[in-house]
Amino acid sequence: MFKKILIANRGEIALRIHRACREMGIHTVAVHSVADEHAMHVRLADEAICIGPAPAAKSYLNIPAILSAAEITGADAIHPGYGFLSENEGFARIVADHGITFIGPTADHIHTMGDKIEAKRTVKKLGIPVVPGSEGSIDSMEEAYRVGEEIGFPVIVKASLGGGGRGMKVAQTKEDLEEAMSTAKSEAMAAFGDDVVYLEKFLSKPRHIEVQILADSHGNVIHLGERDCSLQRRHQKVLEEAPSPTLDEEARNKIGEIVRTAIASMGYLGAGTIEFLYENGEFYFIEMNTRLQVEHPVTEMVTGIDIVREQIRIAMGMPLEVTQDDIKLRGHAIECRINAEDPQTFIPMPGTVRDYHAPGGLDVRVDSALYAGYSIPPNYDSLIAKLIVHGRNRHDCLLRLRRALEEFVIDGVPTTIPLHVKLIENEDFKAGNYDIHWLTKFLEDQAAQTSE
Repeated sequence: MFKKILIANRGEIALRIHRACREMGIHTVAVHSVADEHAMHVRLADEAICIGPAPAAKSYLNIPAILSAAEITGADAIHPGYGFLSENEGFARIVADHGITFIGPTADHIHTMGDKIEAKRTVKKLGIPVVPGSEGSIDSMEEAYRVGEEIGFPVIVKASLGGGGRGMKVAQTKEDLEEAMSTAKSEAMAAFGDDVVYLEKFLSKPRHIEVQILADSHGNVIHLGERDCSLQRRHQKVLEEAPSPTLDEEARNKIGEIVRTAIASMGYLGAGTIEFLYENGEFYFIEMNTRLQVEHPVTEMVTGIDIVREQIRIAMGMPLEVTQDDIKLRGHAIECRINAEDPQTFIPMPGTVRDYHAPGGLDVRVDSALYAGYSIPPNYDSLIAKLIVHGRNRHDCLLRLRRALEEFVIDGVPTTIPLHVKLIENEDFKAGNYDIHWLTKFLEDQAAQTSE
């Protein structure tokens, strides 16, 4: 049993992990930058240590400072949350080398799944369907043209170490391919220090479906159903729901069992998410995230499984408390990501929260570290809250979500709450008729109406 866990993160996810720890009787250590001195997770943790100035590179990405904090406080384990060092294989290895438990998968699995080309090769061997594309990296325009002709245009050029939509460019025709390759490689080098890219078939109207898994050290693996994350802007998720309005039980069980079998064959440990594009009844693997996801609460709401608690138990060497037969999806859940941004331009707008009121009531959850008087620093991601609502079915969930959004007060900074209100009022969204390109068109239409 861990006595003390250091939380190597900030904001709402640091607070989420702290709460899980305290409910398990585990003490917490908060690390923070100078900018987060008054953050909620710092206030609530049993101990807090400043690890550097505001820039993430000098604080939340500062491995020596984080390890020093763990050693000084006598932490048994480190939970990385999501983002920052959560998928850094070097960090996972160094933590283990210092005799501290990394709450996550092995460094080897982080490495394999962090390289999208290697990840695609690996899961293909394990029986997971993949998007048609190049077998490996594309090293010349001649090879790019050949693969493009083989799989058919349009194609998408992707950075091997990419993420967050960076290093991804679509070529609608052969004539567009050279520019797409050049731009993707430049973005990849600037963002990830590596310009290796590969090609995949560009699907015209896919859904983004992801399957949540948990695997322990005793050979037990379960999947917790799927999440639909198709509402995206520039490859960034805006709203997620579980289960997907487009999948039936047969499709859900089929892909869940494929994933569960593959993960068991890998010998994977901990929580993970396999992400797919889904079109015309077919699933196509795109990547695996070897960490906790931002949108994990919708899965918790429909399954009743505390994923963070399970991560901690797995890291302690304990077996899963439930089997696959115990997992029953109950009702419907939707998560709205609330950002401190202009709801029309999406420009980040940090500032001081003058007034704050979180919505409440049956099956309404808010994951946020905000409070009245809190100053949102400009140094980090603009996500400031997640509103998660559960209902008996999707219709009831939407009604409850509408009420909760109307109740939510964050005064002092612009937020994306007005955007979410518009989204859930849209008839296409109400009917579940959307794909990963739908939000782009919706926002273009909204901008056109505003300019008239």
